[in-house]
Amino acid sequence: MKYLALFRGVNVGGKNRLSMAELKTCLEGMGLKNVRTYINSGNAVFEADEQANQVRRKIEQALAKKFTFDSDLIKVLVISKEQLAAIVRSAPKGFGETPEVYYSDVAFLIDEDAQKAFDAFELNPEVDTIWMGEGVIYYRRLGALRTKSRLSKIIGKPVYKNMTIRNWNTTKKLLALLEQD
Repeated sequence: MKYLALFRGVNVGGKNRLSMAELKTCLEGMGLKNVRTYINSGNAVFEADEQANQVRRKIEQALAKKFTFDSDLIKVLVISKEQLAAIVRSAPKGFGETPEVYYSDVAFLIDEDAQKAFDAFELNPEVDTIWMGEGVIYYRRLGALRTKSRLSKIIGKPVYKNMTIRNWNTTKKLLALLEQD
């Protein structure tokens, strides 16, 4: 099966430095096939024979053995190509279609209840709009007023430790990588 692994807490604010070349080598050393990484924020696509939860546990164990990280920050989400395709397909109407007007992000939830995560977000009604999806929160900010967005307020909440955020362009690019032969 083809999978996407999203790594939460790597290469953020100078903490938990992880080169994508080292990550790729680590994942290949675990026996994952056709490993490709994308940008430095901790994204990898690969093929594996096991189920997503088994792969996730193996990745987390391998990271803990090979690298020294602040373990409270590091989490891994492994989802299938089909799951990511459903997330992209299920986005709210028009989401991400006008990047010159709106900044669009997806908060991927890691072992977190979507309603609890949704309720934790604070919004500035002039700027922010959110929607709940299957295992994700879609977040859109009006670009002209983005400095007034309240998206950054989620960082101080406990639920933030159970999510990793990617912009819409990255999300779509990761799906395109998974769909390549």
